[in-house]
Amino acid sequence: MDLGLKDRVYVVTGATRGLGNATARELVADGAKVVVTGRDEKTVAEAAAELGPNAVGVAADNADPAVAEQLIAAAREHFGGFDGVLISVGGPAPGFAADNTDEQWQAAFDSVFLGAVRLARTAAAELREGGVIAFVLSGSVYEPIAGLTISNGLRPGLAGFAKSLASEVGPRGIRVLGVLPGRIATDRMRQLDGLSPDPEGTRAANEAGIPLRRYGTPEEFGRTAAFLLSPAASYLTGIMVPVDGGARRGF
Repeated sequence: MDLGLKDRVYVVTGATRGLGNATARELVADGAKVVVTGRDEKTVAEAAAELGPNAVGVAADNADPAVAEQLIAAAREHFGGFDGVLISVGGPAPGFAADNTDEQWQAAFDSVFLGAVRLARTAAAELREGGVIAFVLSGSVYEPIAGLTISNGLRPGLAGFAKSLASEVGPRGIRVLGVLPGRIATDRMRQLDGLSPDPEGTRAANEAGIPLRRYGTPEEFGRTAAFLLSPAASYLTGIMVPVDGGARRGF
């Protein structure tokens, strides 16, 4: 199936590893051009080099108010256009309600929430008909995840923002949606499993609760996200798409 990605230009944040990187790889493999971001300049340069000539890296911190316009300008400067953005940010500090500090909440709000809102808002002002804005969120949009209280507080708010934005920009032909990874085998998931006294036992227990009986792979997530960003998904907007092996039981 031709996704219609050839020569389309996307900004993918948090793309030096994990889900953002997997999505950038799928986009480039299908002919798109990408601006990939991360906080560390060396790591970003390495990720872009690995993706090849249709990728350029920009070191950026989502919490910086200047970053949103900088990234869109980079897309236009290097590739002559801008067709969409995948907003993927690192997970906030784990912890329970009584444990997380004000500083952790503030840092996460600035990067995970306000940074995402700012980039989406800036992208929406620049995109033309056919453009797309996608957020990498979490299953916590629907149900809190134990030990991830900050994420539980911020992700549902971003989902609500995405739904509101979809209604506002839909008449201009711009799509907005969320992608909700479940348990995907990334460094982040290994870190979270490793917080338990028995990481292997924790993973086995988690897999037993997933209908497909395994964690997903970053590649599986990346293929789904690339499809949703593509013109092939041109009538999908205002939705939250779980990529979780069936772990979510509700509709």
